[in-house]
Amino acid sequence: MPVDIILEDGTRTTINVRHHQWHGDEPAEAGGTDSAPTPGEMMLGALGSCMAITCRLYAERKGWDLQRVEVKLDYERFKGGEYPSHQGTDAFVHELREALVFHGDLDGKQRKRLRDIAGKCPVHRLLEYPTYFVELALTEE
Repeated sequence: MPVDIILEDGTRTTINVRHHQWHGDEPAEAGGTDSAPTPGEMMLGALGSCMAITCRLYAERKGWDLQRVEVKLDYERFKGGEYPSHQGTDAFVHELREALVFHGDLDGKQRKRLRDIAGKCPVHRLLEYPTYFVELALTEE
């Protein structure tokens, strides 16, 4: 499904997909109106949602008692040469920090497996593996 984003005035965007609509914006200190999450916050929300849903679906298939999933995410950008474990020539490196809490009658082995499964969600893979941007042909007014 394509996602359509429209920016008319200021920094507030309108995002449309299927029959859903939401907004993005920037905080006031960044020139926005702080009327909606930032694009980075929405990206983290998409990632966390995907991780939680993937864990839920996996647990249901296994018949595990997963009652609730909590995902906390944050990220920080570093200059490529300043990140300790990075050996490439990239200008920037992003460090994603994640904390997952699984509620329910689960043993340690099940919790570890759910952590592994969270890292296999589609959005996690989109961010983790090489991604190529291809320009679409759009009509201009």
